[in-house]
Amino acid sequence: MSGKDRLYLFDTTLRDGAQTAGIEFSLEDKISIAALLERLGVDYIEGGYPGANVIDDQFFAESRTRDATFTAFGMTKRAGRSAGNDPGVQAILNSAADAACFVGKAWDHQVKVALEITPEQNLHNLSETVEAGVAAGKEVLVDCEHFFDGYKANPAYALKFVATALAAGARWVVLCDTNGGTMPAEIAAIVTDVLGVAPGDRLGIHAHDDTGQAVANTLAAVDAGVRQIQGTLNGIGERCGNANLVTLIPTLMLKPGFADRFELGISAEQLGHLTSISRAFDELLNRAPARQSPYVGTAAFATKAGIHASALAKDFSSYEHVPPESVGNERNIMVSQQAGKSNLLAALKRHGIALAKDDPRLERLLRTVKEREARGYSYDGADASFVVLAHRILGTLPVFFDVESYRASVERRHNARGEQITVTEAVVKIRIGEERLMSVAEGNGPVNALDLAMRKDLGQFSARIADLELVDFKVRILDGGTGAVTRVLVESRDRTGERWYTIGVSPNIIDASFEALYESITYKLMKTEAA
Repeated sequence: MSGKDRLYLFDTTLRDGAQTAGIEFSLEDKISIAALLERLGVDYIEGGYPGANVIDDQFFAESRTRDATFTAFGMTKRAGRSAGNDPGVQAILNSAADAACFVGKAWDHQVKVALEITPEQNLHNLSETVEAGVAAGKEVLVDCEHFFDGYKANPAYALKFVATALAAGARWVVLCDTNGGTMPAEIAAIVTDVLGVAPGDRLGIHAHDDTGQAVANTLAAVDAGVRQIQGTLNGIGERCGNANLVTLIPTLMLKPGFADRFELGISAEQLGHLTSISRAFDELLNRAPARQSPYVGTAAFATKAGIHASALAKDFSSYEHVPPESVGNERNIMVSQQAGKSNLLAALKRHGIALAKDDPRLERLLRTVKEREARGYSYDGADASFVVLAHRILGTLPVFFDVESYRASVERRHNARGEQITVTEAVVKIRIGEERLMSVAEGNGPVNALDLAMRKDLGQFSARIADLELVDFKVRILDGGTGAVTRVLVESRDRTGERWYTIGVSPNIIDASFEALYESITYKLMKTEAA
């Protein structure tokens, strides 16, 4: 036993993060993000709100986690009906979730104004809902909405809300700074008082970032005694966002003031994936990663030439508070573009490619990656394209087929009934060994038509890609204007359940799409070749 207190990480990216302005998660997005969170090693994944929408209903139709506790979110039962007759409560209890997180108002003013019931009725609803969750075999959490403002207005009621949840059988009671306006010193003082009615290993913290202090407030709560931390990847969330787990995790693991007292369920190896996970998540959101994000930003360990670079060369700790490789990032002294090999070796190892540090091909691969990233490629979110590129540079990529040429045409015309329609056709000419093949296909747009044409007849390889399916397609414009450079990210899957991402970059959106499609098929054939 380490003798350290265990901290539990509760990720709410798929629920609270889904309330971010401009973000809409598809079912496939949710499945992919859950896989990223599993790779990171969080303890709880809150997947959404069963009964609230079709996508969440589909997501909770089956278990989506391997190691993390799969958690559903919803409200406590409504007044005037039992938990057994409340559709919202029953949607959660009948879902595939392992745990149920029920939200209730811990501020008596909000109870009267928003719910229009008495504070006593609110406590009764809370108690009955928690008991129903426990009886259904779920691990039950209670989110105390408006807790800190409620405590400031009426501490007795806020504390009674916490005590009622625990008495009914809740495993965790989570203190929510719902409007994000509480200061760190206030958080610490209030949590200290809450410890009088609840032990710290039953308390959590859920902070919003409306004053830019969600991370600070979370750390203050941990210092004061809470042992569950709620937050999101890259701090997404309603209004100004939630506590950023990507910042909190390395702080708790690498800073002695916390690392000496606490432990997480995340290994040093998993922490080393933090940067790639953060950037892959941004790619899924189809947005550029923030360069100056703590720990994981491209500028987090960047130094320009001059006195800082000179000092850094003598002692890295002069301007680096942690080693960049500990979080999977890299040092970037801008006059020399140092570092990168260790990250590359780690990425190669993750994909089963063993290479010695002094292998001259490693330098060539590193140079190629950097050159391509300068042109707009991003391999953090496109692992399959990285594998294809690595094998190509290392000289180990099998030759499956060559595309001699392709053409896509889009025609907008009137059909026989006078209706305006759009017809898309693609022609792809492929060479497999000495055999030359030509495929023609119509599709729902040029990308779909090219995908169908390329896969229509691959000769001896056709059977090996029969279960290949294009799941998602994202486009991002890297420079402004109609002639801008375009980056396309394609997500694919097969019947094994594996999902992979490939990338294409070109001033021409069709060309970028075709590159990503071609690499997806190549990666699939590499998988079957190995099998």
